[in-house]
Amino acid sequence: MNQHLQNILNLIKQDHQFSDEQKNNLYDSIKKVEKEIEIISFKLDRTEKVKRTTAILLEETIEELEQKRKAVEETNTALEKSMEELKAAQNQLIHSEKMASLGELTAGIAHEIQNPLNFVNNFSEVSVDLIDELNEEADTGNTEEIKAIAVDLKQNLEKIVHHGKRASGIVKGMLEHSRAGSGEKTPTDLNALADEYLRLAYHGLRAKEKSFNADFKLEADPDLPKVNVVPQDIGRVLLNLINNAFFAVSEKAKKNPDGYKPQVIVSTSISPLEGGQRGVLIRVRDNGPGIPEEIKDKIFQPFFTTKPTGQGTGLGLSLSYDIITKGHGGTIKVESGTGEGTTITIQIPVKN
Repeated sequence: MNQHLQNILNLIKQDHQFSDEQKNNLYDSIKKVEKEIEIISFKLDRTEKVKRTTAILLEETIEELEQKRKAVEETNTALEKSMEELKAAQNQLIHSEKMASLGELTAGIAHEIQNPLNFVNNFSEVSVDLIDELNEEADTGNTEEIKAIAVDLKQNLEKIVHHGKRASGIVKGMLEHSRAGSGEKTPTDLNALADEYLRLAYHGLRAKEKSFNADFKLEADPDLPKVNVVPQDIGRVLLNLINNAFFAVSEKAKKNPDGYKPQVIVSTSISPLEGGQRGVLIRVRDNGPGIPEEIKDKIFQPFFTTKPTGQGTGLGLSLSYDIITKGHGGTIKVESGTGEGTTITIQIPVKN
C-alpha cells in the first residue's frame, strides 16, 4: 500500500473516536483510492511510454521526410537537366531536318539558276557581237542601222536584267529557306511560293535520280489574295509535302505498272470557313501507291516514316503539322487509300 495511505490508515486505527464499523468503511475507501491511484499511475506510465515512443517515431518520420525532400530536390534537378538536354536534342533534330530539306533543294536550285545564267551568257555574247557591228556602222555613218542595233542591244540588256533578277530571286529564296528568319508573318503570294517549291523539288529529285520523270503542274487560283504567313515556314511545309509526293510516285514508277504516268499536282483556292471567315486551301495530290489505312493516323507523329533508313528523319510531317496548326492556326489533313494516291490539304485562315 502507498505509504501515505498506510499512515492515514494507522492514524484511523489508533483513533478511538471511530467505531469499528467506521474504521472498516474508511479502510475500504482507502483501498479503493489506492486501487484508483494504481490504475492512474499505470495509465500515466503507459502514456509516458507512448509519448516517448511517439517522440521517437516523430523524429524518425522527420528524418525520413528530410531524406525524401532531398531525394525530390535531386530528382527535380535531374529532371531539369534532362529537360534542357531534351530541348537541345529537339533543337538539333529540327536543325537537322531543316538542313536535310535544304540539301534536297540544292540540286533543284542549281538547275533553276543555270537556266537564267545561260540566258545571261547568251544575250551577253550576242550583245558583244552587236557592239562590234555598231562600231562598224558608226564608222560608215549608217545612222539607221545604228539605231536598229541600239534597239536590239536594249532588248538584250532588258533580257539580261530580267534573267539576272530571276537568278537573284532563286538565290534569295534559298537563303530565306536556310536561315531561321525573324518568324514574323508577312503578306505572301502563295501561288508564287508553291510554283517555286514545286519546280525546285522536281529538279532536286531529278538530280538524284536521272531516270526519274513525272508530270507536275500548279493549278493556281488567280484571285488568291496575299496571305499573312511566315514564308520560310510555309516554304518548308510545301517542300516537304511536294518531296513526299514525288518520292511516292517515284517508288511506284520503279515497279513498272502498265500505263502508269507519275503525276504531282499542287493547287490553290479560296474556301469559306466557319464564322464567315475565308481560308486559303493548298492541295498536294499525287497518283502514287497511297497510304495504308492502318498507318494513316501515324504520319504526323514525330519520327514516323515509311522511307528507307537514311532517307528520312521522320520529322518533316510532324514539323509541318506544328507549323500549320500552331504557327498559323490552320489545319492539315490527309486523304488516301492503298493504290489510290494521296491528297494532303492545308487550310490557312485569311484575316479580313
